[in-house]
Amino acid sequence: MTSQSFTTSFTVDQSPEAAFTAINNVRGWWSGAIDGPTDTLGSDFDYHFQDVHRCRIRVTELTPGKRVVWHVLKNYFSFTEDETEWTGTDIIFDISQRGTQTEVRFTHEGLVPEYECYDACYQGWSTYINGSLPALIKTGKGDPNRGDPMTAAEQKLAG
Repeated sequence: MTSQSFTTSFTVDQSPEAAFTAINNVRGWWSGAIDGPTDTLGSDFDYHFQDVHRCRIRVTELTPGKRVVWHVLKNYFSFTEDETEWTGTDIIFDISQRGTQTEVRFTHEGLVPEYECYDACYQGWSTYINGSLPALIKTGKGDPNRGDPMTAAEQKLAG
């Protein structure tokens, strides 16, 4: 297995603090199907998308204006042989000032191309991290999943 975990980044004309606040508003950019606090160190929250994906995530690091880290405690995929592929992985948001802009670098450490879920997860994270999250930071309005498939992979899996 390679060590090439999924990573992507974007820049916005907002402050690192604004990016940090938006990242912690998970319901505002990823999904409305989140139960539990997402902005409290040590707290756990649950995510689900139909009967396709469920996971429990713990907030393990919150450094205002700099970093957010989540640890996946439990995971279930209906579409992979190993239903637990995300279990034990870390989801990391590194925030940094780049001149007058703020860069957000997202890494899902442990999500690697060898995983059966990789293509679907690549599509999903690319949609939410490169589209919905920057929109939430810039305009105050993201495009989170409200229960209906948003990517081609989600449409196929939910169909």
